[in-house]
Amino acid sequence: MTYLRALGRAAALAAFAVLSWVDVLIQLVAFALLCTGLVFFFGPAVVWARGRSATMRVLAARWCGVEVAAPYRPEPPEPVRERDGWYRDGNQLYKRAFWIRWQRRLTWALEDPAAGREFAWQLVNPLVTLLLPVAVLLGGPVVLRGYGRWTRWWLGPRPPAEPRLKWLHRHVEALGHQAGLFALSVVLLVFSIPQLLLMAGFLPLAVPVVLATRSVTDTLRREAGNWTGVQIARPYLPPPGLPVPRPDGLYQVGKQLYEEPFWPVQHARTRWVLRDRATWRDLAGGGLIPLVSFVCLLPTAALISRGVAGLAALWIWRPFVSSPVGWWPLPEVSTHGGALAQTPVLLAMIVAGLVPAPWLARQQARFARVWLGPTESSRLARRVERLTQTRTDVTVAQAAELRRIERDLHDGIQSRLVAMGMKLGAVEALVDTDPAAAKRLAAELRASSSEALTELRVLIRGIHPPVLSERGLLDAVRALALDSPLKTQVTGSLPGRVEEPVEACVYFAVSELLGNAAKHGAKRAAIDVGFADDLLTVVVTDDGPGGADPAAGSGLRGIDRRLGGFDGRLTLTSPTGGPTKASLEIPCQLGRELSSPKTNTSSETA
Repeated sequence: MTYLRALGRAAALAAFAVLSWVDVLIQLVAFALLCTGLVFFFGPAVVWARGRSATMRVLAARWCGVEVAAPYRPEPPEPVRERDGWYRDGNQLYKRAFWIRWQRRLTWALEDPAAGREFAWQLVNPLVTLLLPVAVLLGGPVVLRGYGRWTRWWLGPRPPAEPRLKWLHRHVEALGHQAGLFALSVVLLVFSIPQLLLMAGFLPLAVPVVLATRSVTDTLRREAGNWTGVQIARPYLPPPGLPVPRPDGLYQVGKQLYEEPFWPVQHARTRWVLRDRATWRDLAGGGLIPLVSFVCLLPTAALISRGVAGLAALWIWRPFVSSPVGWWPLPEVSTHGGALAQTPVLLAMIVAGLVPAPWLARQQARFARVWLGPTESSRLARRVERLTQTRTDVTVAQAAELRRIERDLHDGIQSRLVAMGMKLGAVEALVDTDPAAAKRLAAELRASSSEALTELRVLIRGIHPPVLSERGLLDAVRALALDSPLKTQVTGSLPGRVEEPVEACVYFAVSELLGNAAKHGAKRAAIDVGFADDLLTVVVTDDGPGGADPAAGSGLRGIDRRLGGFDGRLTLTSPTGGPTKASLEIPCQLGRELSSPKTNTSSETA
């Protein structure tokens, strides 16, 4: 490659890279529309911007000699029509597959780690390519190949980050989280103003607006937890139930009677929204959270923007102007030596802005939790609702288990015992007249009794596996791993015996999860068992195709109901393409210490 051709390609790449800012602008506008409730634009904007990235990969291969593979996860599968003609997504049915397909593609685009890297590349790459023609003029085609490797680092499959890059990546990401929390808080402020106006002037319309705006507040809670680790639970009181008619068929609200339930429902919804303290705390947070977020973001943004702008003025703007360049608080410079002298100061300003970014992001999230988190009354109400639900689930699960045991006894052991009784009658009749036939029937009775005992043992094992009583939960899970067709690794330790009902619950839940993983094509699985702060935690991870949905699988719903009886919960993370991670959490107490060396396994591989 000649210098002239390399220089022309560098100029073309610089011109093409500037168009990435158009993609950034479109994605920001689509994100703003997403925050306002117009959700149909952000996913297509992200997918559309991938076209320019694909073109850049092709140019990097042709002009720079560096092959760049696509880093994206596999596209989600197409929705499947059920036998009744409907498309199902969780508990919702659709006549057409458009909405399900759009939701899956949006989740696929947003949860892909390559999407965040691609957006950062769209911001940074134009600044780099502005210097590319000058660098190629000085260094020749070697610089162009270096730019190809730069493009591969951003737009190709990302290898594990080197230790020296982790600090920079973590703090730059925290700066983005600060800006994201501030943007969401501003959107919350914008939506809080019409709520106040409607509450003051037109109350019937205020209730649906408040309920619709809670999606914006939920987004802020969710992203605060994802970005900073500060979890903010939903604080709202449970919605009111349907009104109950009087004996005469009318519905009563105070001293007023209604023939239809419409107005009683509206009155109940209005009282529910206006009497919920979380509604007013959301409005107060909408005014205060943006101020605190701005104060937390201001020092980091000011230092970093001043440092970046100073470097751009010294090394991008200064070579093209004849007058000295100055950037407060540093003096003006016009030579390369002066620029080199000021560069460490500007770099120090950038580092000083990045250092407190993670801590400040957490403070933003903690302040948001003060206003958007649950109060004691809402915690108590949700606790009562949870206990009511789990009581129902436990009743249903116990009834189903009793029916299963009764069916197994009736169809299996009972039928075999009846047959054995009939054969005993035949033996009594033949013992005097035909002793040989009586002996043959006695031998058959012996075999039948052995089979009945085997069936009874299998039934008992299904109720409470003996391995739990003999060796404890950890080794029982290890036995499950040995019997599983997956290559399973079991890690963790338990300082004592878990309560027997909890052991059985966790044992069958792990068995169900391993069976689901094997059924859906997984090859490997990992099980981690731990206990801390009176909370038993079991994490089951497999390398299956992902896409598991508790609402669509009876097995996962059964696990959730089983855990609900012990006030536990199932947390499932299963993006399309995998991996699937299921976390079981059950509050419990430990019993006696494990005395046998067989029950203190810390790590096993099956």
